[in-house]
Parts: sequence; C-alpha cells; structure tokens
Amino acid sequence: MPFFPDPAPPDPELLRDFPALDGEPGPSADEGFDGGAGQTPGFPPDAPQAEAADTYWSLSRTPLTSLVFTLPLVLAYEGGVLLLGRGTPRNGADVWLRQFLDGIGLGPYFLLPVLTIVGLLAWHHVEHDRWRFSPALLLGMALECVLWAVALIGVARLQERFWPLAAGVAGEGVWARLIGFCGAGLYEEVLFRLLLLPALIWLCERLGAGSAAAAVWGLVASSLLFSAAHYVGPLGDGFQVYSFTFRFLAGMFFAVLFTARGFGIAAGTHAAYDMIVGLR
Repeated sequence: MPFFPDPAPPDPELLRDFPALDGEPGPSADEGFDGGAGQTPGFPPDAPQAEAADTYWSLSRTPLTSLVFTLPLVLAYEGGVLLLGRGTPRNGADVWLRQFLDGIGLGPYFLLPVLTIVGLLAWHHVEHDRWRFSPALLLGMALECVLWAVALIGVARLQERFWPLAAGVAGEGVWARLIGFCGAGLYEEVLFRLLLLPALIWLCERLGAGSAAAAVWGLVASSLLFSAAHYVGPLGDGFQVYSFTFRFLAGMFFAVLFTARGFGIAAGTHAAYDMIVGLR
C-alpha cells in the first residue's frame, strides 16, 4: 500500500502553455516527453545510440581480430616446418590434431591450419560480431601479450625458478626453437582452449552442473589435461610434481585469458612466454 496518494495528472491546458527549455512549445499531455514513439531521450530520430562495441577491449577479443593477430604464428610455424623439413620435431598438440584428422580420413597437410582459420571465421559469424577490423589493434595486442607473459613469469618466479613450457629437443638451433614456440602458442591454444574448454563446459552442463560450476570444472579439467600433455610421448618431459603444478597454473592462466580476452590474446601470450623463457 503506498504511503502517499498518487498525484493528480497535470492539467493539459497548463502543459500546452508551458515553454520548452529551447524556446519551442512544450509537448502536449498526449505526446508525452520521449520526443517520439520509441525514441530514446537525448538522441535525434534515427541517430545511433552508441558505439560501445568499438573499443580496444571489445574489438581485440573478437574471433576476426584473433584470426588476423594469430596469422603470423600460423605462417611462421607451418612455413618454418616446411623450410626445416617435415622431420623437424613438431608441437605435440599439432601432432595430436593431425592424427585425429588422419583417423577420420582428412589427411591433407594444410588442412589443419585451414580448419583453424575457417573455424575462427565461423565463430565470428555465429557470434554476430561486425566484420570490422582495425590494424591499429595489433600493436596494442602485442604489447598486452608481452605484459601478460611477464606476469606469468612472475608467477613462475614465485616458485623460485622457471622453465620453458614448450621444451625443445636438446641441441636445436634458435630458429627451430622459435618455430616450435609459435606452434605451441597456436595449436596448444586451439586444442586446449578453443576446442577442449568449451566441450568440457558443455559436458559438465549436460551432467547437471550449473553454468558457473560448469565453467569452473571446465577450466580446472582443461588445465590439468594441458599440464599432463607435456609429459606424453617420446619428447615429453620427465614427470615432476613441481613442474606439473606450475603448468596447471599456467593452463588456468591461459584459460582465463581465453575467456576474458579472446583466443588471440591467449595464443599470443602463450607464444610470448615461451619465447621469453626459451630463448634467454
């Protein structure tokens, strides 16, 4: 029950004679004060409401911008492997993705990078993002990736030492290691964040978890798998609880970056971290 009676409606005659602030006659009682049907106050008819989406933080996380930003990683890794020979040790995530494609009868060499590009374009279309890109974003994204990589190195230093996540074969040259780091930043993020993380979240939701709980379980599970993957295969490292723990934390770090800042920033940060640590 209201504490005060509803005020009486204004007299239409008084409204008709009351001047507007700009000197024009004020609106009548029947017209209201919104300046026209459905028009937001403060905007002229048919004027755009706001371009809130056209900021660095929003544009830099779109799949289209992520694609353009990560294309140098694609070209550097795939081109470098071809130049050095296909016998060059490849990134583990790259090998597993290609083995999966081979297993379902899709074996052409360049299919994996093509599918990565097409997948990002399809994601951009599904998200209904505008097909807009600004080259000025790339420098800012590169600097942001370096800052996040330095932050991750700070996490490693809390454990009193750090090591490259994408460990190369002993005796590899600088170029071979650099190419390997590009592949790690690209395909490990494709496998563990772009593909596996959403799939795990979807699975947890199907099993009855709420949205928030499913996201947390997805982040944790994908990060555990990311860490464990570094000990698989003939080129994998020897298992250590110390390194496994840090790689799990790194996986969580990249997963949060992927969720909050998009695929491009996550892949760029991953590659930047490996380069800073592995080429020192």
